[in-house]
Amino acid sequence: MNSVTAHDYAWIRTSPFFRQARQMGYALTLVQGRGPDEVLRAMQADPRGTAEGTAGLDEANDAHRDEVDDYSDQSYIAGAFSTPGEHGDWTLVLGFDGGLGVEGTCAEALSQGGGRVVAHSTNGGKPIHLFHWYEDGELRTTFEGAWARDGSGPDELVPLLREVGFPLNPEGEYDESAPDIDGKAGVLALAERLTGVRITESLLREATYQLGLVPDQPAEEWTGLVVDITDAHGRRLYREWTYEEIASMPARTLAEANPPVTIAYDEPLPPGSAER
Repeated sequence: MNSVTAHDYAWIRTSPFFRQARQMGYALTLVQGRGPDEVLRAMQADPRGTAEGTAGLDEANDAHRDEVDDYSDQSYIAGAFSTPGEHGDWTLVLGFDGGLGVEGTCAEALSQGGGRVVAHSTNGGKPIHLFHWYEDGELRTTFEGAWARDGSGPDELVPLLREVGFPLNPEGEYDESAPDIDGKAGVLALAERLTGVRITESLLREATYQLGLVPDQPAEEWTGLVVDITDAHGRRLYREWTYEEIASMPARTLAEANPPVTIAYDEPLPPGSAER
C-alpha cells in the first residue's frame, strides 16, 4: 500500500522548479490509460514537436508568448510524456499556463470508460491552488482548501486527505488542534495516492515532452456568480446570485439609494397654501 505523506514532498520548498512554477502559474495533470498524443488531441492542441526537460518546455512556451500580440490571449504550450503508475501507464501533462490545465469537459472525456484524471494547479501572482479528481467521466472531488470540498463525492477523499497530513477531523472539517502542513506538498502526496506516480524534480527535468499549442478558449456564457470563501479556521462564507439578480442590481440599488420622498401633514394646510 502506498503510504506517501506530505512529508515525502517537503523537497518542493527548496526546489527552484517549483518556486518558478508557483510564480508563473502551472498545471500538472495525470491521465490514466491515455497516451500523450491522445491527451494533446483532446486538449485541441496543435503539435509543436518535442522538447527536452522543463527547460525546453519553458523555452518553447516563452517563444510562443513572444509571438502573441494580445495580452489577454491564454493559449499556451503544454508538454506531455508517459510514465508508469498504478494499473499501467499514465500521461503527465505540464504547462506553465497560469493554472488552466486539463479540466472541465476535456478531463471528463479523458476519464470516461473507467479512467481517472488527477490535476493540481497554481495560478501565480496572488495564488489560488486548486485540486481536481475525475473518475469515469465525473468530477468527484475538487477543492482549494481541503476543508471546503465540492464535486459529486466531496467526502470520498477525507480518509486519504487525513492520511497524507491535512488537518481535518474524521468528518472532513478543519481541525485546529492538528499540525498544519504545506498544502502543495499535501496535494502532491494525495495525487500520488490516487495515481501511483511519484513526482520528482528529476522526473520533470529529464523527460522528453511532446509539445502542443493549446488554443485560447472562448469565454463561456455565465448564468450566475458564486462567492465561496473559507478562512484559515474553516469558517465559510457562501453566497450564490443568478444572472437575473445581478442584472437587476443597478436598478434596485438606485431605487434603494433614492427612495421617493413623501411629505405628510398631520394638520390641515393653512388657507392659501399649495400642496406639494
